[in-house]
Amino acid sequence: MKNLRKIALVIALGLLVSPFANAQKIKGSDTVLPLSQKEAEAYGKKGGKVTVTGGGSGVGIAALMDGTTDIAQASRKMKFSEKQKMQQSGRQAKEVVIAYDALAVIVNPNNKISQLTRQQLEQIFTGKITNWKQVGGEDLNIVVYSRESSSGTYEFFKEHVLKNKNYMSSVLSMPATGAIIQSVKQTKGAIGYVGLAYLNKEVKALKVSFDGKKYIEPSVATAKNKTYPIVRPLLYYYEVKNAKKVKSYIDFVLSEQGQAIVEKVGYISLK
Repeated sequence: MKNLRKIALVIALGLLVSPFANAQKIKGSDTVLPLSQKEAEAYGKKGGKVTVTGGGSGVGIAALMDGTTDIAQASRKMKFSEKQKMQQSGRQAKEVVIAYDALAVIVNPNNKISQLTRQQLEQIFTGKITNWKQVGGEDLNIVVYSRESSSGTYEFFKEHVLKNKNYMSSVLSMPATGAIIQSVKQTKGAIGYVGLAYLNKEVKALKVSFDGKKYIEPSVATAKNKTYPIVRPLLYYYEVKNAKKVKSYIDFVLSEQGQAIVEKVGYISLK
């Protein structure tokens, strides 16, 4: 009996100190979702346990604020109001950059347009340009797809491409990035935007110019050499007091193996 008690005590102590003792929850950005899923899968093979769900950066950050997730995955930075709300409840969020992403503007493969300037994108997404013939394409109405407002991608695109101007009122808001891919694939006059890892042959990524002279296509290479103009960090946020709980997983993501997964998924590693 004494031996059994000793064994039980050793197991209990081992669980307390093991980095894999507690299952961790990650929630938020649909852009970061495929990366977190692959990281969690590889981490699981080492004995860890992580559950990953999407919903958008805003949803993940809200879950972190109300204590229902351990890590918020985000494709935008936390807003001042969000940080302030956490501080008011006596908590503090820690930010970790885990990778980078090039945000690609996509159209239907049958669209003859292959490049646009930032100014043209702004006018299209704010509703000032409504027909493809206005930018050198055929006489066809433009159908604008966007992520919903809880998405970090929505926020980033508005800030960096639209220069904080409001999206057109008739923009078609999609609940997930996959829905934008599907909609643009099926609609000849469509335009939208997605994270680099979501690009496939069913849609066409446009070259983009911020100076009106040099047009650059979105890719890992152009994001790494900083010639493509729409690049953003992908982030994890966790509560400072939970640092020990999430440390082993985040260390794994930042490790050589974790960063190799970043490249395999289609994003840009920190290395």
